[in-house]
This record gives sequence, C-alpha cells and structure tokens, in this order.
Amino acid sequence: MSPILAGLLFQFAAIALFVVLDTLTKVLTAHYPVPQIVFMRFVFHTVMVGLALRLATGRLPWRSRAPGMEAVRSLCLLVANGFFVVALFHIPLADASAVTFASPIFTAALAALVLGETVGRRRWAGIAIGLVGVMVALRPPFLTGETPHWALFLPLGTAFAFAAYQILTRKLSVVDPPGTIILHTGLAAGAVAALAQPLVWQAPDGFGWLLMALTGVFGGGGHYLLIQAYSRAPASILAPMTYTQLIWATLSSALFFGDPPDRWTLLGAAVIATGGVVVAWPERRR
Repeated sequence: MSPILAGLLFQFAAIALFVVLDTLTKVLTAHYPVPQIVFMRFVFHTVMVGLALRLATGRLPWRSRAPGMEAVRSLCLLVANGFFVVALFHIPLADASAVTFASPIFTAALAALVLGETVGRRRWAGIAIGLVGVMVALRPPFLTGETPHWALFLPLGTAFAFAAYQILTRKLSVVDPPGTIILHTGLAAGAVAALAQPLVWQAPDGFGWLLMALTGVFGGGGHYLLIQAYSRAPASILAPMTYTQLIWATLSSALFFGDPPDRWTLLGAAVIATGGVVVAWPERRR
C-alpha cells in the first residue's frame, strides 16, 4: 500500500470518529456549560491516551523536541473546539459542519505558504471556489433575503484554527513521534480550559460522565489517526477528503436531532466540496 493511500484511509477513519465526537458534544450542550464540555473532553483525551501509551509501550513519551510548537498546536485545537461547541448550542450540527468545511481550503493555502507544498494556479482556483461556497453556506442576505444567524460565523473560526492545527501536525510529524504528538494534543488546551472551571462547573450525573469520557476516547482516537495520516501524505491532498464528513454529519443531524440541512447548507457544502476536489486533483507533470 502506498503512503498516500494509507494516509487517506487514516484520514477517513479519523473523520468517522470526529462525527461521533460532534454528535456526543451536541447532546452535552443541552445540559452542561461549553467550557466544562471542552475541558472534560481534553482531560479524558489525555487520560485515555496516556493509559493506552503506557499499556502499549510501557512508558509515557512526554519529551518533545519542539514543546513550544506542541503547545501552540494544542491551543489551536482548544480555539477550534470552543468555537464549534458554542455553535452547536445555537445551530444544527449539519449547518455547523458545512461551514467548517472551509478548513481544508485554509489548510491547502497554508500548506503552500507555511510548508512550501506545491499549489499551482488550478489549486488556487479551487481555493477560491471553496471560499465562494463558504459564503453561500453563511447565507448572506443578498442570496436568502434573511439575516444569517450569528453563530454560523463561529465554525468559520473553527475552520481556520483547525487548519493551523493540521499544518502544525504536519510539521511536528517530522520532529516528534506520533505518541508524543498525541499525548501533547490535550495538555495546553486542558490547562487553559481548567482556568474557567471554578466559574462554570456543574456536577455531571452518571450518563454525563459517560458521554464526557467518550468524547475523550473518540477525540483522542481521531487525532491519533489524523497524525498517522499527516505523517504519510501531503496536507494539500489529505485536507479536501474532510468533505466526506458532510454525509455523516447530515445523517446524524437528521436522525438524532431532527435537523435536516436546508438548501443553502447543501448548496454551500457542494460548492465547497467542488473547490476541494479541484485542490486535491493532482497537478499535471510537465
């Protein structure tokens, strides 16, 4: 199996776990404060990853060759999660997921600017198409005649923060081993989120503890698979595969919350995905 194909398979598996994570998070927003949900997700992420590494290798690979970059990457994930969880409290899961599809577009652009990956004129055109799709998904008044919900703009912040997270994952994959990277994923984020807990903490019941623990399991598993993917394939090729998430997010939104996506969400996601396909299509060799 080629490294790129292996990277794509890891990416698809990570996306499936992230949809489950988003569904559990949407359920939790009806009962607990957003800072508590985010904090507990990172706490359980760190605990589960630490136990898994300890059992698998007999040690905890804490030492990083780039601790500052690891911390920044973790904080990027904190910002991405914070914006997205707040959005889920106000808007359907499918709508929030559609806007976050801007992340692969941002990732492809940052891959060219930060990682030096080749992004030709056609891929830049794909990025532009994707951004048009984002505008449609945001429901501007000149298209819909209505004022868009303010929470629709939060996943846009999620998209950019997660794009930065993915780029840092790619850079760290050649500096630290996967175990070190996944162990550091929740450390800085959890430490910062802990500062808000004295102000917002609500004692969870048994079911709440279970759901919060599962967010750590699925989140940790998804990010481990993501690290494996980015250590095998270029970011500009992997990122557009995120669009397959729309299928599962739409099903989850409709089945579990009774919120099927409207035409603007579907149209915007379709345009964004078109741009992503253009970005992902291999450049013609000269």
